[in-house]
Amino acid sequence: MSEESSEQPAPQHSSDEELIREALKAEVRLLPLKPGVYRFFDHEGHIIYVGKAKALRNRVGSYFTQQAGHSAKTQVMVKLIRRLETTVTATENDALLLEANLIKQHQPRYNVLLKDNKSYPYLHLTTQHDFPRLALYRGDRKEAGRFFGPYPSVHAVRNTLKWLQKIFPVRQCEDTQYNHRTRPCLQYQIHRCGGPCCDRISQEKYGAIVAEVVLFLEGKDKQLVKALQQQMWQLAEARDFEGAGRIRDRIAQIKLIQEKRRLNLTGHVDLDAMSIAVEGGQTVVQLFFVRGGINLGNRAYYPDSRGEEDVSAILQAFINQFYLERPPPTEVLIDRELPEQELLQSALSERLGKRVRLHRPERGEKRSLVAMAAENALQSVRQQQAGQVQNRVLLEALQAEFNMPEQPSRIEIYDNSHIQDSEAVGAMVVFGPEGFIKNQYRKFNLEASGAADDTARMEVVLTRRFKRLKEGDEANWPDLVLLDGGIAQLNTALRVAEELQLSRGDVLFCAIAKGPERNAGREQLFLPDMTEPTILPHNSPLLMFLQRVRDEAHRFVIGYHRQKRGKRQTQSALDAIPGIGPKRKKALLHTFGSVRGVSQASLEEIAKVSGFSMELAQQVLEHLGVEQGSG
Repeated sequence: MSEESSEQPAPQHSSDEELIREALKAEVRLLPLKPGVYRFFDHEGHIIYVGKAKALRNRVGSYFTQQAGHSAKTQVMVKLIRRLETTVTATENDALLLEANLIKQHQPRYNVLLKDNKSYPYLHLTTQHDFPRLALYRGDRKEAGRFFGPYPSVHAVRNTLKWLQKIFPVRQCEDTQYNHRTRPCLQYQIHRCGGPCCDRISQEKYGAIVAEVVLFLEGKDKQLVKALQQQMWQLAEARDFEGAGRIRDRIAQIKLIQEKRRLNLTGHVDLDAMSIAVEGGQTVVQLFFVRGGINLGNRAYYPDSRGEEDVSAILQAFINQFYLERPPPTEVLIDRELPEQELLQSALSERLGKRVRLHRPERGEKRSLVAMAAENALQSVRQQQAGQVQNRVLLEALQAEFNMPEQPSRIEIYDNSHIQDSEAVGAMVVFGPEGFIKNQYRKFNLEASGAADDTARMEVVLTRRFKRLKEGDEANWPDLVLLDGGIAQLNTALRVAEELQLSRGDVLFCAIAKGPERNAGREQLFLPDMTEPTILPHNSPLLMFLQRVRDEAHRFVIGYHRQKRGKRQTQSALDAIPGIGPKRKKALLHTFGSVRGVSQASLEEIAKVSGFSMELAQQVLEHLGVEQGSG
């Protein structure tokens, strides 16, 4: 916003700052010489920094007594400190863990932040089942069975499943579907499944295939190939040349795949290899996942360094936060020494429950792997820079085209979605100089709003959003708001701005409408105080940029709408029965396959399901009977 809020506290005068500094120093002198975590607060009561210490008094005191040796970022931070809090811990390892948790919870402005907090996908083998299922799994890994991974992305897991099915015909269907099949599915017909659901394969033979899958995923492919070769010769000696030929082909496929994935490492090692690159203010950490000597893939991370200049300190903070909720492997390779490497290694070992080796390899295969990570990190940071340069050029063009006083630093794009007014939703995506800011996307549920059409729904969305901004989220105030729609959406936005007493200088609204016959490339731009819409040349880079951000909002809102619609479509008559929650509903469908299967079951069969009594079983049948009779 162009003006400072009148409610902001007045800045501290120098005499006040001196008094605060002396009070903080006095408080520091009372701190214990024990390990723990400290938190610095600004004048608004916000946590601006979280740190850990081996001796709290010495570490916290250094901020106020050794300022000449601090970086520029730290000197600015110290001037903002108005209050501090500490937590004493039993060990320095406990302090390191608590520090990572507090940083994740509060996102302090002067801490290095890991912006990616997604759980990693695994391959899950349901070993408790007579005919185990192999499938993608994402979550806390509390379910029974074997887990293989982690993989860097869902795409990597799906690719792995795709070629695994070609070699090992293990089922991937849900247990509910498996329990109620009466004939084999297409996967059986194309030799991607052994058909255990219809007794087309014995449990013993299926178990042997599962054992082969486990060997393969554990990286013991040489042991697997040797066993398959023995089977092949046995079949050949028995003159079953067709069976021997099938095994020969499987061996060839296994060798081909593993040649592409196996690294030149000694043994079946589990390790992560990472390297950090910092260039032009951008920070990238490239991480390679290796399990059982097999390269599962790599991924780039973009931690927010918050002005931190020590690259080793950034990498150390990244590692501490990255393995906060992910089990580390037994070996982590890094490209440089860390300030507190032994402490971090001890903390990782404690989290895993066995020794973790954190080190920088000096020679050999592992050094080559780190060098490969370094090369990828440098490439990633340069791609990021190139993208930001392109973004700046486009934002400058946008500023000139829309006659804005400054280059926009935050653009919010809004769109709505529904089918015949059902499951109406809205969404907002955000774009800045660094690209799309996905952790600031927002969804709006409009089912209870009573809005009758798209313009009314847009009014609801914008009213909710700007009320929240005015109530305290002004740090995320947009410079430009783009609306998917035409002049009606623009007028709606201007009406909301007037009702909320927003000035024209606070935010610029623009509506983007598709051209005649919804022709992409002839979009019309509607701006306030303009009698005619602006139409950019069809090959204009600015038009392509506006189409891209508009399409991203469309993609996001469509995804949310499909999610809600899918949830409604999966609801059943069981949801309306008192006493039947998600767990009991899941148990019924798992046992009987469908609502129809439940309705055809006897009272005694339902009562045998876990969590059901005869009384509840009777209630289920009565309710389903009423529904069927009323239809």
